[in-house]
Amino acid sequence: MSLSMRKHWYFLAPAAILGMMVFVFLGGGIVKQLWNWLLPSLFGFHEITFWKALGMLLLCRILFGGFGFRGSSRSSGPGFAFRRRMADHVADRVGDRWDAMTPEERERFRQRILERCGFDPSTSKSKEQ
Repeated sequence: MSLSMRKHWYFLAPAAILGMMVFVFLGGGIVKQLWNWLLPSLFGFHEITFWKALGMLLLCRILFGGFGFRGSSRSSGPGFAFRRRMADHVADRVGDRWDAMTPEERERFRQRILERCGFDPSTSKSKEQ
């Protein structure tokens, strides 16, 4: 390895590490801000700290994203087109049903979902007022 190549690596390695750190801290901050902005008001969840957001980001990456060492089997291979069509079909049907609901039906549906998820709708109403 020539001297110029070594200098290139000496510069590239710290830049890559710094870039990864910026990405991780930015990702954790974004997850924290989104969680604390949306979920406490919508579902009554508690606010989270930066470190919990970072842990959640890592957990989601492990469960849903892998580590990027190889191509994702979800986006290729046999059955991908079928799964995509089915997901699109279900999304269309749910959207059509939601559009056909009156505002009162939508609110009843939302309350039933909250009850099924273990949230007491009476406490979420009192927090909003």
